[in-house]
Amino acid sequence: MITNGFTYVAVLLFMAGVLVTLEKSAKGVLKTFFKYVPAVVLCYLIAMLMCTLKVWDLGETKAAYSALKNNLTYAMIFAMLLRCDIRKVMRLGPRMLIGCFSATLTIMAGFILAFLIMKRFIGSDAWMGLGALCGSWIGGSGNMVAVQTALNISEADMGYALVIDSIDYSIWVMFLLWAVQLAPRFNKWTQADTARLDEVSVRLVEEVKVNTQPVTLQSLLLLFGCSFLVSAVASNVGAKLGEWMPFIDKVTWTVLFVTAVGLVCAVTPLGRVAGSGEVSNLLLYAVIGLLASRASLLELGDAPAWILTGFIVLAIHAALMLLICKLLKLDLFTAGVASLANIGGTASAPVLAGSYSGSLVPVGILMALLGYVVGTPLATLCANIMRMLA
Repeated sequence: MITNGFTYVAVLLFMAGVLVTLEKSAKGVLKTFFKYVPAVVLCYLIAMLMCTLKVWDLGETKAAYSALKNNLTYAMIFAMLLRCDIRKVMRLGPRMLIGCFSATLTIMAGFILAFLIMKRFIGSDAWMGLGALCGSWIGGSGNMVAVQTALNISEADMGYALVIDSIDYSIWVMFLLWAVQLAPRFNKWTQADTARLDEVSVRLVEEVKVNTQPVTLQSLLLLFGCSFLVSAVASNVGAKLGEWMPFIDKVTWTVLFVTAVGLVCAVTPLGRVAGSGEVSNLLLYAVIGLLASRASLLELGDAPAWILTGFIVLAIHAALMLLICKLLKLDLFTAGVASLANIGGTASAPVLAGSYSGSLVPVGILMALLGYVVGTPLATLCANIMRMLA
């Protein structure tokens, strides 16, 4: 049994490194497996398994966990948001932004209604796990961790969120990829005009070609240094704001402060430094491993009911999006990519966008980045609404 804090963290990082390496080098059946069960989910599940098997002593390693988890989360949020240049997102045009926000709001509605339907089966405290999952399904895994930190959600509830995120999300991706073939008939039904979409996609492709920069040691070190410094400053600022305005706790203040700083820095030269995606993903794996290391698989006895809850969320989201598309004459690309930009983030939205046309990949990326911006505050709001309805 591991009792040394440094060894405990080293094992978690090594495990994450092995999983990412396997995912990137996978071929054949293994590649198909990683397509539906990504390394980040396996990282969580394997860390939970090791916790269940008591590979480390929870008491002896608590100090290392407490010192790192929140601070790494704040650094991750900052690095993640450096890619979110709001000026570029606004170039998507009103119809695509409407589509993206419609997907966000219908997902939130799906969580609230699904919670009301299923709370007697998954428990009145399930708003916490669903709130964390809402962060993932509006933004991404980083937002899920940020919501968990802001609301102090238990590791067990996070386990349920990861199970739904893996199973329900995978089926939703397959459905949206299958639906690509229905685009002509769908667009005829909604009377959608795709001329504006084609214009925006061409312009974004040209910008991507011009702004490509290599990731270097200098860029990575600069981004790591800035992320950790912002995390340290934000922790102190959040504590002060929590004292001055106690109606919001200090962790939530810290997350909001980091978000604001990240969005401001994204429009400065720092936002153009290559490597923010790599830095944020590295920190994400570290935080995911730490979170899962405190949860046991024995606590996932109600997983089937939670999985059903996830499908109810998706069904409500889909029904409301169909109605909005008909009323606002939105095309299937806008609706589908907006949905997956929320639920899948930057990992899968570009894939769906590319299934329509290679020139549309940048549109999918920008939609997903917008989810990073709004994911944490809106998911926190959704969680608090569910708490009031518990």
